[in-house]
Amino acid sequence: MSQTKKPVLEVCLSPALVHLYNTNDSVVVIIDVFRATSTITAVLHNGAKCVVPVASVAECIALGGQLPNSITAGERDGKIAEGLQYGNSPLEYAPEFIAGKTLVLTTTNGTRLLHMIRGASEIAIGSFLNLSAVCEYLSAAGKNVLLACASWKDRFNLEDTLFAGAVVHRIGHLFDINCDSARAARHLYKQSEGDYIGFLKDSAHYLRLSAYGLQEDLAYCATPDLHPVVPVLRGKEIVAVGKKNSELQ
Repeated sequence: MSQTKKPVLEVCLSPALVHLYNTNDSVVVIIDVFRATSTITAVLHNGAKCVVPVASVAECIALGGQLPNSITAGERDGKIAEGLQYGNSPLEYAPEFIAGKTLVLTTTNGTRLLHMIRGASEIAIGSFLNLSAVCEYLSAAGKNVLLACASWKDRFNLEDTLFAGAVVHRIGHLFDINCDSARAARHLYKQSEGDYIGFLKDSAHYLRLSAYGLQEDLAYCATPDLHPVVPVLRGKEIVAVGKKNSELQ
């Protein structure tokens, strides 16, 4: 009696490596824990209509001028980009502010990686804020999965790899894993012993962003399961699958 073949799960540690992976008919999870994918998750849970990810500041400004009830937001090198209204902090977007609005977003790493993905059956957004929801989503999909780390300007980073490791640890038994980066991510996760923010406090990007006084952002981004939604790309818009905050009232 033949066994059912498991789907494949892989981890890409940098956008510079993403061309090496076959993403055709796969679910690709974009991971930018500090802070783009955390912000997208928080924004959609708090009732935003959608998030429109764009590659450049100029495109963000132009599109924000065209879309009704929209906000332009984003950062370069961790700071609010010149010409945009808001930054990349998940704490900026309370439900009473963001509900019903469209967020046009550009970031140094996360939105850039999203635009590099080709041929995927689905592109989803992962962060510690929606860790369990993402795991449930991938378990139910029954497709090959690529966990794609946005890293920092193509350089390996701890926080995105730690999240990838958390996913591999939770649902890896459902997949065929023949990928050393997935194994390494899982080992890294085990080293954290569940203390995500404590583990990340000496990471390069934590130190970079904390120098701007963003420690509260960073602690928030490392908190698991605050927002049980899965943002997914539909056309050019990222929308929420799951329960928005406005639906939980």
